[in-house]
Amino acid sequence: MTHDWLLVETLGSEPVVVAQGRRTQNLIPVGAFLRRNPHLMAVQTAIGETVRARQGLSSITPKNDRVIRTEVVQMTDGRIHGVHIWIGPPDMEPPQRPVPGPLLWDLDTGTATTTEESLFNSGWDTRKEPTQNRTFADDLPMRELNPSEAKVLTMAIQREPGTTFCSAWDVTDYRGEPITVGFVIRTVSEPRDDGPDRLLCRAMNWRSEHEESAPQQDHLAQRILNGLAQPGVHRALVDPTNWTLLKWLDEPAPFFDWRISLAGEHAVHPADRAEMERMATEFTAGVATGVLRMTGVGGSEWTPVHVTVNRVELDDDVYAALATLRQPDATEVAQTGRHAGEP
Repeated sequence: MTHDWLLVETLGSEPVVVAQGRRTQNLIPVGAFLRRNPHLMAVQTAIGETVRARQGLSSITPKNDRVIRTEVVQMTDGRIHGVHIWIGPPDMEPPQRPVPGPLLWDLDTGTATTTEESLFNSGWDTRKEPTQNRTFADDLPMRELNPSEAKVLTMAIQREPGTTFCSAWDVTDYRGEPITVGFVIRTVSEPRDDGPDRLLCRAMNWRSEHEESAPQQDHLAQRILNGLAQPGVHRALVDPTNWTLLKWLDEPAPFFDWRISLAGEHAVHPADRAEMERMATEFTAGVATGVLRMTGVGGSEWTPVHVTVNRVELDDDVYAALATLRQPDATEVAQTGRHAGEP
């Protein structure tokens, strides 16, 4: 075993290794990862004690020949997502630790909660980005497509407890610099005091390393997407079961408050609920189009938005809605029988 920090995810039935140093590992059980290491039992004990103590610990192996140090990865709600563990000779200092960032997606509300560490690891400007009441689209790369992104989107739509995914994506940070972000996600069902269980995706991320041996990405889909872009038109992937925004494929629409209308409160004008139901029914057969009043910006209570949704198959029998959003013209608003600013 090299003297790297091991990042261990602890949300499942057994701890699994997801990173060695900065190198992403694919959910390998600790017992398998360290199967030939004579200190395996001491490492497993240290992980369990760290989770129970909810804080980092330092211990020494029974033969006094190795020191074990741990750090806890704890979400803001108190839940432990993982443990960072290092083992080495007593006279050796551990290397600099790539600090993991915990985050979670609430699949019931369509909102995300993150931490400064996870924002930094994702390449966001931590001075400007909020950590609370985010949308899923805030946490996924806007406009950029990643080869395994469909798996993450499928997890958000299917909502099956116990589903896991671990990978690393090459993205661009807020300064325009290329970075590689490793991450692990697990869908969990958790009880709450005042209602039914809630479904969450709990996750950790870290600054990973670009894999030179990874196959060259085919950017054809990205080029097609860019070639079909139109001024004033904003495309996004949406969960068709609750119209929660998942990912922007263009720059976010500036003419309505999508963080309120397509996540969290899902605020659409009450009188337009029937129109939404009609569109949802038509969507199951193919394409649906309509004008919906959504939360406005700049002091406007409601703003009409022209919406076209197409079915996109992410996985076998798992569909997302490709929503095309734009401002309607006067004729389209008139055809609804409503005025643009009508309450």
